[in-house]
Amino acid sequence: MNLLAKLKARLTGKPKPEHLRRGELGERAAKRYLRRQGLKFLAANFRSERGEIDLVFRDDECLAFIEVKTRSSEDWTRPAAAVNAERRRRLSRAALDYLRLLKNPPVKIRFDIVEVLLAEGKVRELRHLPNTFAMEKPYRYG
Repeated sequence: MNLLAKLKARLTGKPKPEHLRRGELGERAAKRYLRRQGLKFLAANFRSERGEIDLVFRDDECLAFIEVKTRSSEDWTRPAAAVNAERRRRLSRAALDYLRLLKNPPVKIRFDIVEVLLAEGKVRELRHLPNTFAMEKPYRYG
């Protein structure tokens, strides 16, 4: 959530919906975890007209675009299953927009998913799934 939205929420006194609070908790946990694994944090919640990327990290010479999926239950499916073909297309387009802002550097890229499972409002388990999918067709980079 950007600064303006946070300020507006405070001024109006409206609490954030539960799913947004869970999502923010999951993103913070994923960011801490990836930093501890030695990845360098670059950006959070990058938005373009064509999509949004939760987290962007550098892992040596590779840019990692991270999609964080936070759930309080896995009763039906794994959280990563929510990253369907349409979501992968939006992530691919947003990644291309991010790279365009950097003037299309000659770097390797990958798409990771971090699954965050909650229990009673706290992180119970975190799974990092690196290089989960390739950039969707017809989009290519490099």
